[in-house]
Amino acid sequence: MSVDEDERSTNATAGNSQRPVSEAESSSVNVLELATAKDPSLNPGDLTFDEDTAGGLGRHLGVFSCTMLIVGRIIGTGIFSTPSSILGSVGSVGASLMLWVLGFMLSFCGLFVWLEYGTMFPRSGGEKVYLEAVYKRPRYLATVIFATIAILLGFTASGCIIFANNILIAAGHAPDRWIVRGIALGVMTFVTILHGFTPKLGLLVMNGLSVFKIAILLFVVVSGWVVLSGHTRVQNPGANFHDVFAGSSHSGNDYATATFKVLNAYAGWSNVNYVLNEVKDPIRTLKIAGPLGLGICATLYVLANVAYFAAATKEEITNSGVTVAALFFKNVFGTQAQRALSVFVALCALGNVITVTYSAARINQELAKAGVPLPFGNRFWASNWPTGKSPLPGLVIHLIPSVIVILLPPPEVAYPFILNVEGYPHQIVNVFIVVGLFWLRYKKPDAVRPFKVWWPIVIFFLAAALFLVIAPFLPPANGVGDTPPLPYYLYCLVGIGIIVLGVVYWAVWRIVLPHVFGYHLVPRKETLDDGTVITLFSRQKLTYAVIPE
Repeated sequence: MSVDEDERSTNATAGNSQRPVSEAESSSVNVLELATAKDPSLNPGDLTFDEDTAGGLGRHLGVFSCTMLIVGRIIGTGIFSTPSSILGSVGSVGASLMLWVLGFMLSFCGLFVWLEYGTMFPRSGGEKVYLEAVYKRPRYLATVIFATIAILLGFTASGCIIFANNILIAAGHAPDRWIVRGIALGVMTFVTILHGFTPKLGLLVMNGLSVFKIAILLFVVVSGWVVLSGHTRVQNPGANFHDVFAGSSHSGNDYATATFKVLNAYAGWSNVNYVLNEVKDPIRTLKIAGPLGLGICATLYVLANVAYFAAATKEEITNSGVTVAALFFKNVFGTQAQRALSVFVALCALGNVITVTYSAARINQELAKAGVPLPFGNRFWASNWPTGKSPLPGLVIHLIPSVIVILLPPPEVAYPFILNVEGYPHQIVNVFIVVGLFWLRYKKPDAVRPFKVWWPIVIFFLAAALFLVIAPFLPPANGVGDTPPLPYYLYCLVGIGIIVLGVVYWAVWRIVLPHVFGYHLVPRKETLDDGTVITLFSRQKLTYAVIPE
């Protein structure tokens, strides 16, 4: 029979690397991962806490930078474009505003769930770490599935395209498709170089643009108050707030698809969880920056929608497409203000691309460190080459799918379809994350939890995630959805297909190839020149013992 040392070597490594936790350490939840220090069986993956957090710039992100990391990720172009499509889906001002409030509530529920996980396991990777901590069997299956989703759907092409479109509009040029694609490619390349070679400058630019986004939305909100006061040229600013639920849709698909767009606009509340290896005093910082960053964005989002509805009729907003903010500026300040808005939206899109790229590179690095099989080997992809401080190879992994999406599909169909495809697999992951929290509470009731979420919040978030997984398969009211000529359910099938692809990839790596070529995979650890510790797998030929008769 074969002797597989995979499980034993991993467990031995995890157990021998831990030590008892003193009362002083328990009261000072500073850097140490107390949950795994107390119970080594909780350790996610093969690397210990010290090994997983080695390398890079070290802990340099404080509360302000982490708050801006959340704000910069959440506030992109969604608040300037998607309110019109959300209104078109649900049919009424009241239902639209309720979805923005619901998105705020769901995001806070999700944030609290992720706070419990993040304070238990204060290391980079986000969902990768939490899935590994819960779903340990079959080994590496959860890691490979998440890697497939993160790499294939981790692009920022839409932000680059929106930047290009708005810059051309501001310059008075027609947005020719190939010019737009050329500018978008330039933006993606610039951001990769910025974070890869000058990480400290990249952080300064990221924080600066996040502050700028807050200022722009504050300007929209205050302008909306002025409109509602009746001191502008907008006639009857309160018209949309009479009989607010008139025309509401009765289709579950319409609400599910609209909710995906709202949640996509709120996406980013978990952004700090992806970079916790670089956060100073990560547990305390995460508890402060998470609610603060999301609270700022949610407040501005709801008030900005009120401003939009005050400045234009329901029909104008529905027909405005992705230019609802431009309609607001035109109605309130005149046509000349639209050009200025194009510059503002372009800068918001750029800030979003910079922030998303920053965290996505860290996720890709963590996946490479975990030993997920990647072309040309994991040493390069997991490294902080060439500076020793920033993961340029992880940035390149993020760059490749972004370039493909920029160049290949037609943007008029691709943009809404991509938003839906990005959201669907993550909702499935959310379901498993929340179920995993139930499992951890049941199996490890005494585990160290520096933050503990209230049960009703977890149940509410789970119910919403299940609804968002099932409802998109229900026929929409218009029969075609929001991505014609593509079938309304296609994005769900594509999302499920990506998860299935991850399962197949894992099966080929862990089962098929070892069975065909007669070997098993034995994990080992290696420290790179920049201090990063990674997991590699050696192929060990199967040995057979003769059983005496």
